Amino acid sequence: KRKNLSEFERDLKLEAIGLVLEKKIPLRAHAHRADDIMTALRIAEEFKVDIVIEHCTEGHLIVNELAERGVQAVVGPGLIAREKVELKERSFRTPGILAGCGLTVALMTDHPATPIQYLPLCAALAVKEGMSEEDALKAITVNSAKILGLEKEIGSLEKGKLADLVIFSKSIFQLEATVEKVLIKGQVVYE
Repeated sequence: KRKNLSEFERDLKLEAIGLVLEKKIPLRAHAHRADDIMTALRIAEEFKVDIVIEHCTEGHLIVNELAERGVQAVVGPGLIAREKVELKERSFRTPGILAGCGLTVALMTDHPATPIQYLPLCAALAVKEGMSEEDALKAITVNSAKILGLEKEIGSLEKGKLADLVIFSKSIFQLEATVEKVLIKGQVVYE
């Protein structure tokens, strides 16, 4: 008997949910407001799945709850207008507050909402608002890789990892910093 084409169609959304339920990937919850973040945490607890909070705009308001659960957070975008009510509490203090409580924090620009080339500027503004330079650098390198589950391959300079390297004239968090050298796959491509 010939099979109907619909028997071969895949439901990618259900497959992704299956991967979350099997704990092969974390639930990635898009949440700005504290009440939405808490709802996402309750869902993750109910289904006993790992979770990463995307945006985490009001994470600083519930930092103890996030720290208690060891939540990973991808904070941003910061360089946008407060044109939606859920962005009212947007602050460059948030990533530093979360990192200061021991959370794994990464920064995002939500490209193309804010172009990706502004990521170092977002990190610099987080430093200006209290995040340590070390935590800010981790937030755009190793923590990002860790949250994606790729820290064994990328995110830091270690033997055996894939790494591109940019050498700046000053700290990347200083606006006067200029690129002096770029290495890609071990080859100098700009000097």
